[in-house]
Amino acid sequence: MRTARPLFIFVTLLLSIATVQTERRGTSQATDERLSRLKQEAAADVERMTVFTQQMVDQIFSFGELGFQEHETHQYLVDVLRKNGFAVEEGIAGIPTAFMATWGNGRPVISLGSDIDGIPQASQKPGVAYHAPLVEGAPGHGEGHNSGQAVNITAAIAVKRVMEREKLPGTIRIWPGTAEELVATKAYFVREGFFKDVDVALFSHVSNNFGVSWGERANMTGLVSVLYSFTGRTAHSAGSPSRGRSALDAVELMNIGWNFRREHLPLEHRSHYVILDGGDQPNVVPRTASVWYYFRETTAAKIRDLWALGDTMAEAAAKMTGTDLQETRVLGSAWPQHFNRPVAEATFANIQRVGLPGWSEADQTLARAIQKELGSEQQGLHLKPPEELDGPARDNRGGGSDDIGDISWNVPTVTLRFPSNIPGLPGHNWADAIAMATPIAHKGATAGAKVQAMTMLDLLLTPGLVERAWTYFRDEQTKTIQYEPLIRPQDTPAIEMNRELMEKFRPAMRKYYYDPSRYPTYLDQLGVSYPTVKR
Repeated sequence: MRTARPLFIFVTLLLSIATVQTERRGTSQATDERLSRLKQEAAADVERMTVFTQQMVDQIFSFGELGFQEHETHQYLVDVLRKNGFAVEEGIAGIPTAFMATWGNGRPVISLGSDIDGIPQASQKPGVAYHAPLVEGAPGHGEGHNSGQAVNITAAIAVKRVMEREKLPGTIRIWPGTAEELVATKAYFVREGFFKDVDVALFSHVSNNFGVSWGERANMTGLVSVLYSFTGRTAHSAGSPSRGRSALDAVELMNIGWNFRREHLPLEHRSHYVILDGGDQPNVVPRTASVWYYFRETTAAKIRDLWALGDTMAEAAAKMTGTDLQETRVLGSAWPQHFNRPVAEATFANIQRVGLPGWSEADQTLARAIQKELGSEQQGLHLKPPEELDGPARDNRGGGSDDIGDISWNVPTVTLRFPSNIPGLPGHNWADAIAMATPIAHKGATAGAKVQAMTMLDLLLTPGLVERAWTYFRDEQTKTIQYEPLIRPQDTPAIEMNRELMEKFRPAMRKYYYDPSRYPTYLDQLGVSYPTVKR
């Protein structure tokens, strides 16, 4: 009897454990089945909203506004969001064309962002496979930033409907990457506390294929954008040049010094400049001159070192020319990007589930025609998404920047790259606008919205995903690196930038604003035969 009782207790304990495990497996299976069903429903809802998505892509394309001057885009998006039940705070962080839209309550707080500004001198008729500006010299969407908000808003509406029907707790926030081409606002959003209670940030950006990554982003950098201004003394350039002190000489000497030093800088660094003020006229020694620099590197510490070197060059140029260096102005900044592994893995699984859109022969003809026009490989559009999730950069040789990096060092973040453009394009060019109000952009945005909606549902319904995201963020990403903004306490958003340019071109551009009440697509409004290629 003494032996039988412990054996009975042991067997009972084993049976209890087995029962609990079976119940857990059953609960997990039921949760998985529910999540899969809701993802399918959300994707079907996104598919039903294809016209809504297409109109948003086309409308923002037609505005073509530069950074800090996205007034038409801002008002349009705010109206769309309010009509769909979001509360919208406008003018956040002191930026008139920035907003924060909110719906829902409770956790998790999911923050959706995408850029909205255009590129100088990128005006282009969509669907035309050669240079054909709508307005000569005007800006346009030569990066494709007209498509990302359509991805996020379409996804958010679909998920909002699921949350209402299923009575799911959670908060959705939507915001624009204002003036991203100036890399000029997201650090201010962080500084003003707009991400202090966010659980996960999901960013979207146009690409020519699906993509997502975790860890340090390959072939990317962070940067600081700095304006150097010099003051000298005027004099008659021919009559009494010795009495003048040329601020332009200081700018030119700074640039010469930098270009000689460039040879001895790390290979992965990037630096570029434009002269904003070169004086008034040749027969007056320039009293004022200024030059605008981007200093790019792969870590925040290296960015600061490069910036300090730029300051030294400017100070030396002022001494050589007898001019005064004014207080420098930071026009923008971006930390290098670092993306969250658990959220990237969830996003990648959804990319595999959705797959690429079905491209028509007309889509492929347009893609191959512009590739031929540019001398690129005539590969057409991608036919399958990546097979593997991209991990941390092993040998980062530098490249572009995006101020989503600042957000990625404050909350778990990923960027979903979605297939709305054509491979083999130069970037920041009229050619990058050709596809951006065509079926290529429309299909890619709808596919991107499906992936984004599914990832939002993962965050809402997958037990432990948000917690795992924060564990990675705290224990791996920020274990040895702490975020310190590159913007200084005295720096403020440069909201006056691009104002004169947009005032110059907006009257002519306004004639081409898309009117969805009269035309089903922007191509129809413009009378473009799709595709239009050289014969």
